[in-house]
Amino acid sequence: MAMAFVFPGQGSQSVGMLSELAADEPLVRETFDEASTGLDYDLWDLVSNGPEERLMKTECTQPAMLAAGVAVWRVWRAKNGPAPSVMSGHSLGEYTALVCAKALDFVTAVSLVAYRGRMMQEAVPVGQGAMAAIIGLDDKLVERSCAEAAQGDVVEAVNYNAPGQVVIAGTVDAVERAVEAAKGRGARRAVMLPVTVPAHSSLMRGAAEKMRVRLEETEIRTPLIQEMYTVDVRKHGSPDDIRRALVKQLYSPVRWTDTVRAMVSQGVIRIVECGPGKILTGLNRRVERRKQIHVFAIHDSDSIRATLEDCRENAYAT
Repeated sequence: MAMAFVFPGQGSQSVGMLSELAADEPLVRETFDEASTGLDYDLWDLVSNGPEERLMKTECTQPAMLAAGVAVWRVWRAKNGPAPSVMSGHSLGEYTALVCAKALDFVTAVSLVAYRGRMMQEAVPVGQGAMAAIIGLDDKLVERSCAEAAQGDVVEAVNYNAPGQVVIAGTVDAVERAVEAAKGRGARRAVMLPVTVPAHSSLMRGAAEKMRVRLEETEIRTPLIQEMYTVDVRKHGSPDDIRRALVKQLYSPVRWTDTVRAMVSQGVIRIVECGPGKILTGLNRRVERRKQIHVFAIHDSDSIRATLEDCRENAYAT
């Protein structure tokens, strides 16, 4: 009965996140204090008190989400929660998984993802990039809508999150045209997102090149727990292969649907989202609807307790 842990990316952050768990578990605050040593500001103060506008800036969101995922993981392990057989992460979440698998030093990772966020924002000037969610339309029809709407600009499918849920990204005008094209093809919803960074589109190639240089200077070890990477839906164990996957993911689609299905095909029957919120858990339910596949989200004391009980009842070693 294999178990996977998955880590969310941007989108799950909010002012006050993990406050309930922090009140019960000192490890949460300790983790954020450690993260702050890799920054020039108090990360826990930002997460606890805002302002929201600053937390939502990509260069701040990414360290905050990394620290949140690591904090929940540390609490889980401190309570003798069993280690999974495989990990994965949605975009930024791949870095969180590497930290939890002991492949990447935590403070180093905090500094690294802050840099990643800055490079992503600088790659496309504010106001020129956009993202949109397309709901209720076949993947191929979303791709056709993008091809039709490009007209010399960039608009691409960048997050295959679940059946009938795809995010597109590119230049503002092209994304707006693709939204209308998707509606014309029968999308149930097609809405612009409050995001200015066209993440995982080809517009991120410049940021990816800068990350390649930074990653070459960063120590990455062989992970203790293998990770399934969304860029090619494969596991990579060697540090050089991991570096290549992290660079390529910046300008390539997040294939979350395929990644979840691949883990299940390899024997995973329990998928635990580790971090604030339940966004991935909702997606995972849509990807795998079979009753024998169980999904959980751990983010506070009650959810951790319930998931630990499930593990014990189903004979997971702790």
